[in-house]
Amino acid sequence: MKAITVWQPWATLIALRLKGFETRGRRTYHHGPLAIHAGLKVDREACEREPIKSVLAEHGYTVDNLPTGAVVATAELRECFLVKRDYLGGVVILDSDSRKTHFSTSDDEFQFGDFTPGRYAWEMADVKMLTKPIPAKGQQGLWNWEPGEGGKR
Repeated sequence: MKAITVWQPWATLIALRLKGFETRGRRTYHHGPLAIHAGLKVDREACEREPIKSVLAEHGYTVDNLPTGAVVATAELRECFLVKRDYLGGVVILDSDSRKTHFSTSDDEFQFGDFTPGRYAWEMADVKMLTKPIPAKGQQGLWNWEPGEGGKR
């Protein structure tokens, strides 16, 4: 299964189905199953900003108890969108070869990613949080993860 390493708190926000798009500087052509790996890095400053702090607290998380170094969820990588912006309307426009979608810059989704024009939004669907994180060593970019082997490649 392909996997992607995401810093905390972003990995947990994906696992909780609160962050539907993982924003990246590169597009991906991969579609299908994807493991969400929480890297060792925790963005402590982000964890203290609203609405992130409140959303994490609602689910029992703080900056000090987020899982790291483990696969925390699985998802379907459905689509890769190019980020565009309508600055006058406060709207983020996501554009792909097959469809467009948009949301307001006042939505939590906007606060949970870097929607700078020219970046890419990887759409996560059918996200399933694991009942217990599975320790695994992550990598940059997409990498192969074998669920039964603790992340051996």
